Amino acid sequence: MDFLNGILFIDIETASGVPDYNSLPEGLKAEWDKKSRLVKPTRDDIKDPADLFTDRAGIFSEFARIVCISFGVIVGDDENRRLRLRSLAGDDEKKILEDLCVVIEKITARHKDFRFCGHNIKEFDIPFICRRMVINNIPLPSCLQLSGRKPWEITHLDTLELWKFGDNKNYTSLSLLAQVLGIPSPKDDIDGSQVGHVFWQEKDIARISRYCMQDVFTTAKVFLRLKGIDPTNLRPDYAEGFTLDSL
Repeated sequence: MDFLNGILFIDIETASGVPDYNSLPEGLKAEWDKKSRLVKPTRDDIKDPADLFTDRAGIFSEFARIVCISFGVIVGDDENRRLRLRSLAGDDEKKILEDLCVVIEKITARHKDFRFCGHNIKEFDIPFICRRMVINNIPLPSCLQLSGRKPWEITHLDTLELWKFGDNKNYTSLSLLAQVLGIPSPKDDIDGSQVGHVFWQEKDIARISRYCMQDVFTTAKVFLRLKGIDPTNLRPDYAEGFTLDSL
């Protein structure tokens, strides 16, 4: 279907910018002390700013880093529809973001109506990417120059927004949305709260990459379902040799 052309399904994984609270520069440590007074921990027993940093810093772009960006494009016809997947991952955040800019440049050159699609990307993934690009002194691609744009001028496709149908009160996770739509999630390993540990302690980038690509695949299936398209025939394509040129 033509309207699927030019859609880049995307998801990011983040971790704290440094391994632990004591590794923060003094200035950022002081800022985290102030920030931590407003941050809700995931467990009641987490009170100390140092423990809270390990628990929650990864979701705040000022104190975090992007460790993986996975993306996919739908190729093939209705009977043989595939989501061609790729991950940009590692401990060099600037390289990850620069490579993403190359992806965006290539796909926008071929698709003038290029759009990102993801779950909660308008509130999390896209702003996070933009802020980390600024921090890393990377010029924003035109499709990410969003300051001053009106909401209806931002054309990114957000499956959370599509599911809300105008209701802004509730948040629905991707896993819950997939379940209620009858889409089995392929995730059987880690969840987002464990990415920081896997990155800093286990140093297992491949594991994070697999997890992130699985989220992208689930998002694409949810998007198709929300658009009234049977996602059953969509298959993930992790084929070796997939390069940026194949976009």
